[in-house]
Amino acid sequence: MERKETFKSGFISIIGRPNVGKSTLLNRILSEKVAIVSDKPQTTRNRITGIKNLDNAQLIFVDTPGIHKARSKLNRHMVDVSFKTFRDSDLILLLTDQREEIGKGDRYIMSSLEARGISSFLLINKIDLLKPEQILSLIDVYSRDYTFSEIIPISAATGEGVDTLLRMIVRYLPEGPKYFHEEMVTDQPEQFIIAELIREKVIDSTREEIPYSVAVVVEDIREGSRRDALVVDAVIYVEKNSQKGIIIGKGGEMLKRIGTRAREEMIERRLGSKIYLNLWVKVKKDWRKDDKALKELGIK
Repeated sequence: MERKETFKSGFISIIGRPNVGKSTLLNRILSEKVAIVSDKPQTTRNRITGIKNLDNAQLIFVDTPGIHKARSKLNRHMVDVSFKTFRDSDLILLLTDQREEIGKGDRYIMSSLEARGISSFLLINKIDLLKPEQILSLIDVYSRDYTFSEIIPISAATGEGVDTLLRMIVRYLPEGPKYFHEEMVTDQPEQFIIAELIREKVIDSTREEIPYSVAVVVEDIREGSRRDALVVDAVIYVEKNSQKGIIIGKGGEMLKRIGTRAREEMIERRLGSKIYLNLWVKVKKDWRKDDKALKELGIK
């Protein structure tokens, strides 16, 4: 009698310091953008689930905020979100792009992993920017400090090493069911994804402290007068009037640019649907320090 192949499934948390490429890796694995990406650190604020369906497995990835020294309530919440994923994980992927010695942030994360005894892979990212001897040196340095189940060099940007990573993940996961329908790529609602796309365009279009002071709430998504049209109403929240002025820009030019870029990406995601995007900018003073405001903005 022919033996039926075992089906595996599990939850895999992607963790690491800010700006090491966690969201880029998730998008690369899924071949679809579900997490926003920026060269500015601390962009990801919520846990974002991505679902990769294979013939013999369902891999449920959880992208987490970068682990860093938190000062504001928002930042403490972000770090808490990252550590709480440990409890629900079958496997941890620690992503790093260190080029020399191990930093304090990675040492802190590794000590936390050791205390919890969870199987973990070390992913050395951005190998497209490293020399072979640098990669070997990093493998040696990390191996001396912590016993990882696997150490895999990858490039989230180019995809190098990602197929190897997926094969190794399946090997370590337990037998399990399909937790999600096979057509699902993420469990995030459309409002969340659209709000994040708008926030990404604000981050990319502004400077200095603005990216960290911005939250976006999609208040309504509805069909337009045409069947193939969609109307989106969204509010961009900032902490100060001066920030509001920067985002609106002279004659409304900055807000128009943000809206145009966000709308173009929404059209691409919806395969050409006509999008009408209405944006407003409002001040919610010091919202990053306020528990009630964080809940109202859907962050906490």
